[in-house]
Parts: sequence; C-alpha cells; structure tokens
Amino acid sequence: MFIHMFFFRWQPGVTEAQKQRVFTEVGALQSQIPGILDSAVGFNTSPRGQGYEFGGMMKFTDRATFEAYNAHPVHQQLLSWLLPLIDPLETDFEL
Repeated sequence: MFIHMFFFRWQPGVTEAQKQRVFTEVGALQSQIPGILDSAVGFNTSPRGQGYEFGGMMKFTDRATFEAYNAHPVHQQLLSWLLPLIDPLETDFEL
C-alpha cells in the first residue's frame, strides 16, 4: 500500500469559489483516474494547522500506481490551474 497525503495553504486572493472548485475537483479524481483505491479531502479544522487550510489523502496499491496517477492527463490538467493557487506540502509513504 502506498499513501499520498497533501496539504494546501492558499495564496493571497484565492476566492471561496476557487476553494470549492479545488474541493470538488480533487475529490472527483478517484472516479476519473484508475488506481486510486480510496481518497478523502476536506477543509482543515485543526488549530495546529500552521496555515494549511485544506488537505487530503489517497491510497494506492503501490508506488508504481501512484506514479501513474501523477502522470495521468487528468491530474496534470488539474495541476495546471491549481498550482498557482496554493503553497503545497506533500508526504508520501509505503505501508
């Protein structure tokens, strides 16, 4: 099992509508890209979040499946508009 976790701080000026688009489109990746076994996304409620207001996790069978997800055109298209909106933090690990 391979776990991918991510956390986003918003860049200045990101609107609530843009945040909702991120929630919707990142949440929909599991139904659009093969190999995602499970996923969850949400808005951070922790007072210890250090400014990271959004996060999520995805489970894959192995690292190769995760790498295929990373290169998938749907994921790449999402990144094209998402990356300018965020300051991301990611952690990936094998179970």
